Amino acid sequence: MIFSRRDMIGTAAATLLLQGCRTPMEELSYDDALFGMIGQLKAIPGKRDELARLLIEGSGSMPGNLAYIVAKDAKDADGVWVTEIWKDAASHKASLSLPQVRAAIAKARPIIAGFGVSAEVIPVGGKH
Repeated sequence: MIFSRRDMIGTAAATLLLQGCRTPMEELSYDDALFGMIGQLKAIPGKRDELARLLIEGSGSMPGNLAYIVAKDAKDADGVWVTEIWKDAASHKASLSLPQVRAAIAKARPIIAGFGVSAEVIPVGGKH
């Protein structure tokens, strides 16, 4: 069986997303209300670690957030992946108005060179 690169990236990102869940997976209620995002950001050359740090710093207390994982791309020296699980899409949208999130975005914007693949997902289960 042959898998596309997109399938492999999606599977890897979903695995990271589920492994980093702040709430034990057994305690989650899986329904269509759960909201997930997986996305790649590109830092300007030499700024990936700083970008990752800024993203992590801005992810403190976010109501409705069940998981927020920042990972360095293993094959792209400038790539950063972010995987998230939210109790619902409204919680994610509301997080964009939080002071610490807005501050992190403002600090990170100058070192973001662009965006790669991204997807909205509906978490359906897994092990923690």
